[in-house]
Amino acid sequence: MVDITFKSNTHRIAIAQAILKVSKQETIDAVVNKKVPKGDVFEMSKTAGLFAVKRTSDMIPDCHPMPVEYTKVNFEVIGLNIIVQIEVHTIYKTGVEVEAMHGASVIALTMYDMLKPIDKGIEISNIKLLSKKGGKSDYTDKYRTDLKAAVIVCSDSISAGKKSDKAGKAIIEKLGKYNIEVTAYIIIPDEIEDIRSKVMELYQSNNMVIFTGGTGLSPRDVTPEALKPILDKEIPGIVEAARNYGQQRTPYSMLSRSVAGMKGDTLILALPGSTRGAAETMDSLFPSILHIFRIIDGAQHY
Repeated sequence: MVDITFKSNTHRIAIAQAILKVSKQETIDAVVNKKVPKGDVFEMSKTAGLFAVKRTSDMIPDCHPMPVEYTKVNFEVIGLNIIVQIEVHTIYKTGVEVEAMHGASVIALTMYDMLKPIDKGIEISNIKLLSKKGGKSDYTDKYRTDLKAAVIVCSDSISAGKKSDKAGKAIIEKLGKYNIEVTAYIIIPDEIEDIRSKVMELYQSNNMVIFTGGTGLSPRDVTPEALKPILDKEIPGIVEAARNYGQQRTPYSMLSRSVAGMKGDTLILALPGSTRGAAETMDSLFPSILHIFRIIDGAQHY
């Protein structure tokens, strides 16, 4: 199965269809008038489809078990065709496209089974996904592609050459996935004035200035103290989202003192100094956090 542990839950919707074609009008009449010997075709097949949606992961090896929040089945009769449409919702890390198509398939098969005693010429066709919504892919292409970022590592030991940096490089790798140009990669000690001077030096020429390190509880962890007084606006929801994401993966995320806010039109972020903490925080925030720059662009047009 594909690893989805790094993904965040989002509201995801999929709509699928299947078409069942009968060979004579008498079959349609029997279905509509509930005269089929095996019972009410619409109700029986709908029930089978609901079961199928919820049991998809039992049938398709790479499908993840997931909560199904809502399922709706519609039938439309056009000539000798019965068009099945099924809509499935979840709030989860991955989509419900296969669940919707599985449901549509089983509905059509159930109808076939119920109708075959009275019609030997039934065909099932056009099992397909009609639409899907939700997940990062829905939003990625809506973000600006000309964004620039500076990455700054705050660490006494790394700046002294005693350790090598991995967290900053992990951040740079994540930024590359969204075509964000990294204009600077700098390592500095845990000094308040050094941190503030880098913000003042870099913020006007970058859309983002991202710090890693100095957000813990040791005496030398001063990144939040350095940044908060010079921010124009703090954005507490960003760090709340990051901590919530992290807390689902490690019980120590609640101890992070990450900071997020704006300096002018530039986003300032202070991420944890551990490689895992920095990478997971990036996963939790990107690309959704880039919506900030659509808001800024809109405000600048007024």
